[in-house]
Amino acid sequence: MTILQWGGYLVWLGILAFSLPREFWPKFRAEKDYQHLVLASVVVLFLLWSLRAGIAEGLQVHFLAITVLVLSHGWRIAGLIGSFPLIFLSAIGLVSWQDTGLHALTGVIFPVLFSYAVFLFSYRFMARHLFVYIFVAAFLNGALTMIIHLLLTSGWMYLAGHYSWSYIVDNYLVLLPLLLFPEALINGMAMTLLVVYKPEWVRTFADRDYINSSNNKDE
Repeated sequence: MTILQWGGYLVWLGILAFSLPREFWPKFRAEKDYQHLVLASVVVLFLLWSLRAGIAEGLQVHFLAITVLVLSHGWRIAGLIGSFPLIFLSAIGLVSWQDTGLHALTGVIFPVLFSYAVFLFSYRFMARHLFVYIFVAAFLNGALTMIIHLLLTSGWMYLAGHYSWSYIVDNYLVLLPLLLFPEALINGMAMTLLVVYKPEWVRTFADRDYINSSNNKDE
């Protein structure tokens, strides 16, 4: 393994250890509904990330749905939940185990942090309205997070010396416009359904913020 690969593991596991909330495990053990939600999130992500198109080794594309994960669970738990499907993909050989740490950083941890930052920006600086939550915090956020994911992966592939930058742009980043709208649509539609039918599953959504106080962003 290279220094970059070891570094990926160390940073990934370090962030997980630092950010894991203490209340997660007691809550997971005590509440069966929460167990079902967490396990369902892992399974859905595993299936979604398994459907990947291979352009070249390390330059695969797939939908993320990271924004749904972040808005539903918060960034701390989202990083943990998102790591499990990646571990399973590594176990069955779809992801190289040497690169699992780097995949976790570029495909889970950093996109999770970015997606949560976009949500915080919309919550703090924009009107707290249901439409803003759906369109900005979910729909637009999903597209922007996909951009970050592809740029991070491209940077990793280039720094590792696997491909030239021109090859990455011509064969990987060129697909970005084709992925943005579907990714945004997946996240926007999923969050619309969740806040309408299962708002108790969405940690970042509250009626008092987006419905009862929708006319004042500072309330």
